[in-house]
Amino acid sequence: MTLEVSHLTKDYKIRKGLKSSNLRAVNDVSFTLEPGKTIALVGESGSGKSTIARMISKLETPSSGSINIDGIATPTGGSGLRKYRKNVQMVFQDPFASLNPFHTIAHHLERPLRLHKKARTQSEVDAQIIELLERVNLSPAESIARRRPHELSGGQRQRVAIARALAPGAKYLIADEPVSMLDVSIRLSVLNLLARLQREDNLGVLYITHDLATARHFSDEILVMYKGNIVERGPSDDVILNPQHDYTKLLLGAAPNPANHGKLRDSVRAELAAGDAENRDQFGTRGLG
Repeated sequence: MTLEVSHLTKDYKIRKGLKSSNLRAVNDVSFTLEPGKTIALVGESGSGKSTIARMISKLETPSSGSINIDGIATPTGGSGLRKYRKNVQMVFQDPFASLNPFHTIAHHLERPLRLHKKARTQSEVDAQIIELLERVNLSPAESIARRRPHELSGGQRQRVAIARALAPGAKYLIADEPVSMLDVSIRLSVLNLLARLQREDNLGVLYITHDLATARHFSDEILVMYKGNIVERGPSDDVILNPQHDYTKLLLGAAPNPANHGKLRDSVRAELAAGDAENRDQFGTRGLG
């Protein structure tokens, strides 16, 4: 089962006074995600990364292009869309905002199990909830299941979100900055959890991040996004150790590194300063990525 993204484009209509114009947030993006592989989509805020994630997750409708699984176009509604969402699940950036504070952890896991008919009787549901929580290293699982999101730490909430994504039997995880809102001390443990689950279930993972260090060590391939375009792609080590595009060099230069004393190449600094005047006029500092 292969997830193919072909010529994906997303335009937003922008109103400024009585005038309207289009902003192209994603421009002609294509890639293929294989089972058991991880692709890292990296770039600054506003580059279009999260817009791609939302289109693949069917939270946004592409302006053009297609998203196929094994060459079959993804449906737009009905049982076909439900089946697609069973196979493609998203882990959001903010683990608290993605969970309903009024419901228990068990409720969050029971809903996808019943919706996708992974369990029918209450005893089956309860057993699978415990299994899911144990798989994401939350114990004692029985106690965690009875709690509400505010009673858990940020890392625990994100593990619940990962368990919920696994509940329907997902084949692909779209992980949108899954550790950026967590304490530095627990980020690695969550990434290691994702890596273990990927190996066990042969998952395809689209890992969206601005952190090149984790992108290199967690992914097989890196796609670098700039202003809605893929400007560089390749095996992770090749992109990090031998970057070809000035923007990739800019991202690497912006990462903390005592060796370069914070200095960037003049040409790269000029590229950053130039920006996109039209988009800045329309949005100010707001981003779509």
